[in-house]
Amino acid sequence: MTSNNPLNLPPEWAGQSAVLLAWPKGDGGFSPWLPEVEDSYEAIATAIARRERLIIACWDETLRQRVAKRLKPYLASISLVIAPYDLEWVRDTAPITVETGQRAKLLNFRFNGWGNKYEHGNDAALAKNLHNTGIFGKTHMESVDFVLEGGSLETDGEGTLLTTTRCLLNPNRNPSLNQAQIEGQLINFFGLKRVLWLNHGQAEGDDTDAHVDTLARFCSPDMIAYTASDDPKDPMHTELKAMENELKALKTVDGNPYRLVPLPVPKPILSEEGDRLPATYVNFLIINGAVLVPLYDDPEDANAFCRLSECFPDRDIIGIPATPLIRQYGSIHCMTLQFPKSVTVAET
Repeated sequence: MTSNNPLNLPPEWAGQSAVLLAWPKGDGGFSPWLPEVEDSYEAIATAIARRERLIIACWDETLRQRVAKRLKPYLASISLVIAPYDLEWVRDTAPITVETGQRAKLLNFRFNGWGNKYEHGNDAALAKNLHNTGIFGKTHMESVDFVLEGGSLETDGEGTLLTTTRCLLNPNRNPSLNQAQIEGQLINFFGLKRVLWLNHGQAEGDDTDAHVDTLARFCSPDMIAYTASDDPKDPMHTELKAMENELKALKTVDGNPYRLVPLPVPKPILSEEGDRLPATYVNFLIINGAVLVPLYDDPEDANAFCRLSECFPDRDIIGIPATPLIRQYGSIHCMTLQFPKSVTVAET
């Protein structure tokens, strides 16, 4: 099944006009670790603002003023907008960009709190509220009655989408549609040539039902970095090995095997209740001229950093302390969303 429509879903490594994040609220889920969390956010914000425009959604005017004071040296490259949110994971709640030639359109998919696991009234309205601020200029936004989160999608920019059956076929998303129908919808939304499905792999503690951005990521049209385990005692080992075998069987559009880059699993990071948190190095963010890599104060940090340096030889590799972020079950990619250059961002 392929599409004849002219839309294209640009890859993350394409030139960007801006990156969005939502600053953590003082009374939100991050509150027990807020100083550490804000330090990580500041590291991410400054790395982005040195290279492109950064949009920061703030819960209210009080938070906007506090963020402005904290990031004062970089405000010339930062747009601060007020838009309420329940959780900070804008990868899944902000609009996704598709392009027709040099023209962009924002798609506002329905968000249901990762299968109604969390309160999500503000998050479901975030894309509309952001658009209403005028931050995206005259870029048109279209609402789509289909549950979909950005973290569940990986694109090579050439018509191939990589995703997981555990998430997109989960009955808590679009229960009236089967796999063929969902695939047809994706092809139509994004102008795809094909959809590649992973049936295996899940980061222990992941509450997104196996978002692909914790498991396998395109680094180029023929290269995929993926979460790998060499420890048979790790509860994730069997599933990750099965996913690895699936990846080895996949072919590029030209019929060649993908170049696969295994990224190690850090030692378990536990929640306050003793449950494992879904820390993976695959949750990196590609921005203009750089890649932001989550680090977990773990011996494997250096290995992941080195391997990603080889994947992106023309970009700076910047390590970001991500242990504070993972305490709310997400990391750098989950908390950010990039916009390609075709989206004109207002410099407010």
